Amino acid sequence: MTRRTLIAVLGVAVVVAVGAGCSRGPAAAPASAAPVQASSAAALPHSGAPKVEHPLPASVLSGPPCQEALTSDQLKQIFGMVPQGKPNTLPGIGPECRWSNIDSGAGLSVFYATQPHHGLSGLYRNSKPQAKVWRVLPPIQGFPAIAFSTSDAQTSIRDGLCQVSVGIADDLTVDLGLTPGDAKQGKVDPCVLSERVAGMVVTNLKRKAGA
Repeated sequence: MTRRTLIAVLGVAVVVAVGAGCSRGPAAAPASAAPVQASSAAALPHSGAPKVEHPLPASVLSGPPCQEALTSDQLKQIFGMVPQGKPNTLPGIGPECRWSNIDSGAGLSVFYATQPHHGLSGLYRNSKPQAKVWRVLPPIQGFPAIAFSTSDAQTSIRDGLCQVSVGIADDLTVDLGLTPGDAKQGKVDPCVLSERVAGMVVTNLKRKAGA
């Protein structure tokens, strides 16, 4: 695969392996689906999660991520070509899309965590205590975000295991699971790559909301 465009934008090809049939990648989806003690939306945020001061409407996550999360131009920036997205539904979480390039080993998974409406608070309560890597990121276009992995920092970088979650509302997140392509395994920080792609997704969601 031609990597010129990708290198210019992200410095590396990225690959995601989330869900069945993938031999590597972060167990991103179960982190959002972990049991959370009952709490109403009025009680959000909790467990140390930041408040989303200017939330996007839930309607921005109403469409399929394969069609709306990233544009063809953005996918070309990431992969050097435009792969076909494969839709999926993560039980108890929400819709997902996976893009991949078999030749290069590069791929990407984006999912909308529309259930069970705990937003970043659920991750702060359930995933943070288990995470070996936990980073509070600078706001992504004004929205609070975290990067985390259940593998230690050295393993995360070596295997490219990192999830970035962006709180677009107190009860909603957009999540990405990323690992670098084969040529960059162990040479780049996958959390940094995830953060950059998350910015692309948020740009599109804001545009849909008319923001």
